[in-house]
Amino acid sequence: MNTFTEYLSTLLNGNTLAILGGALAALGAGIGSAKGVGIVGSVASGSLAEDPSRYGKLIILQAIPGSQGIYGLIVWFISLFRAGVFTGGMNVSLERGALMLVACLPTAFVGYYSAISQANVAADGVTLVSARPETQSKAIVLAAMVETYAIFALLVSVFTMFMI
Repeated sequence: MNTFTEYLSTLLNGNTLAILGGALAALGAGIGSAKGVGIVGSVASGSLAEDPSRYGKLIILQAIPGSQGIYGLIVWFISLFRAGVFTGGMNVSLERGALMLVACLPTAFVGYYSAISQANVAADGVTLVSARPETQSKAIVLAAMVETYAIFALLVSVFTMFMI
């Protein structure tokens, strides 16, 4: 029993929690972006089968849900930096590690859900642009509106980590 407790306390420390937070931010936002880009890509492929000249207009809509994955990577990088991974001075207290983990969660969850929601709007935008190519900018703006919440979550995560 003592060996298990020692092993558990070795795993559950501030360093681990800080790194876990960053990993969750990258994972959640990354999965959402991958799924989102795939959703839009599927719809765009159908449209391109009808008219390959639409590619330039549709690739922008497909790329938009990928931004949340970038936000997750930013939070991951900041969490590793704040934990001292790059300087070799990893000595994060349990309390600080737990706070860093919590600070990463907005980007993890909002990044995941907003990327998929944004993909649904962008996929509908593909349908719109396929029927009326002159509406591309409107379709992009509609999809970009969802981005606002991913940006808010990124700001919450980043500012909170720098306040810890």
